[in-house]
Amino acid sequence: MKLSQVGELPLLEQIRKNFTSKSPDILVSIGDDAAVLKQANQNLLVTTDMMVEGVHFDLHFMTPYQLGFKLVSVNVSDIYAMGGKPHYLLLNIAANRNTPLKFIDIFFDGLKDALNFYNTILIGGDISSTKEGMSVSATLIGYARKYIQRSGAREGDKLYVTGSLGDSACGLELLKRIKRPVPFMKTSNSSQQRATGKGSSLHALNLKTLKGLPWNIIEPLIKRHLMPEARDPKNYVKAATSMIDISDGLQIDLFRLCTESRLGARIYEKSIPVSSELKKAASYLNMSPMKLALSGGEDYELLFTAPAVKKVKAIYIGDVIKSGNIIVDDAGNERIFKPEGYQHFGMKR
Repeated sequence: MKLSQVGELPLLEQIRKNFTSKSPDILVSIGDDAAVLKQANQNLLVTTDMMVEGVHFDLHFMTPYQLGFKLVSVNVSDIYAMGGKPHYLLLNIAANRNTPLKFIDIFFDGLKDALNFYNTILIGGDISSTKEGMSVSATLIGYARKYIQRSGAREGDKLYVTGSLGDSACGLELLKRIKRPVPFMKTSNSSQQRATGKGSSLHALNLKTLKGLPWNIIEPLIKRHLMPEARDPKNYVKAATSMIDISDGLQIDLFRLCTESRLGARIYEKSIPVSSELKKAASYLNMSPMKLALSGGEDYELLFTAPAVKKVKAIYIGDVIKSGNIIVDDAGNERIFKPEGYQHFGMKR
């Protein structure tokens, strides 16, 4: 069955039935012209992110479940980067009228699993038809007692990241060679699981195009790209002076943080965390693991600054300086880094 055979109203009713989570702070939810929320005694955070087919995702190697999950994750990452907690989500979908209804069902499975994972509630949105491709977007509302901006860094602060970098970009390169979806899921209770009979253990997947590269190397990298998990900032908010999520690449996002803070940075290649899986896969692909880590993007780790006197359980990569953007290589040589990474209307991923 296709969307054109169902129509908008039944689809809206399906959404209303499937997403029934309640909260005492929600006075009016799905069904009216707008949701009504009680104003909490905190700072209100609002973010939005769009994913366009052919730009942000490719359904040749991404399942609708993964699309739903990732849409939530990328928005949650922005709320986390401000030191907040996500609470309410508005969903917008533009799809072709010939889109199979099963596709939408599986997309909702991924969306629902992500909402549960981040303890967030769907409260409304909009649906439209489109002649070409698919677009999905979400607007996420969160709260923070202490919000953190990109502009708060101070000279002498240390720079930290919350995990390894470059895995997602390497995973994308592997997916381009696999050339088909790999059905990872967060839970086994989904339409995709029921439809395919497949779970997240895919060691039997036939990967002739990646002969010689073990599955235990491939799996975490492509999973990092297909289903990223945003990093909760709760262990860092008290110490952090500025923060940004690494969505477009370390170099460009660090450049943004420095620009907003009107300062510079010196980072050390030997301190930038690179996973063992990335090193092995990058060697197989004849790519530089450091280049992937510096400019790959879509890792959704947090990059933040904190005073040097603070003890922080994160990975130190460098220091905030008065001016300049410098990378120091393993031999101690310095070079200026540019804002390399993903940019709309610029370089392509």
